[in-house]
Amino acid sequence: MLEASVLLHNIRSSYNVGSIFRTADAAGISCIYISGYTPSPTDRFGRPQKEIAKTALGAQIIIPWEYHKNPAALISKLKKGGWTIVGVEQDARAQDYQKFVLKNHTLFIFGNEVRGLSKELRSKCDTLIEIPMHGKKESLNVSVAAGIILFSAVSR
Repeated sequence: MLEASVLLHNIRSSYNVGSIFRTADAAGISCIYISGYTPSPTDRFGRPQKEIAKTALGAQIIIPWEYHKNPAALISKLKKGGWTIVGVEQDARAQDYQKFVLKNHTLFIFGNEVRGLSKELRSKCDTLIEIPMHGKKESLNVSVAAGIILFSAVSR
């Protein structure tokens, strides 16, 4: 069975992190990696982060998660293990998410709510996918985008 994991890099909102944990659990995601200043489910003293717990509703306890200071090292390690790295970002190279088919173990990377994924992280991705925008706003909330992407990928 194909495995899918998520990397959350520089997500600001604890509520978004908690929501993504809950969605990831529902979609059958195997692990959530956290990097940069993304808040973790527990603080440095091992205490639960209340905002994450409020929106995750226990998923932060169910889904394994790891903090990695350096997302590039994690990506390199997963690539060596045969994983496909997929960045979710609006970019000239990005394809419509509906055309993406999960073929290997896959890591989906979601970035900052305002700035998205850095050029450095985008360059480490095997492919970039995006959700086409049809309205006047140019993006979705990161937790909403994660729900669309994750359920689309695992349900095919």
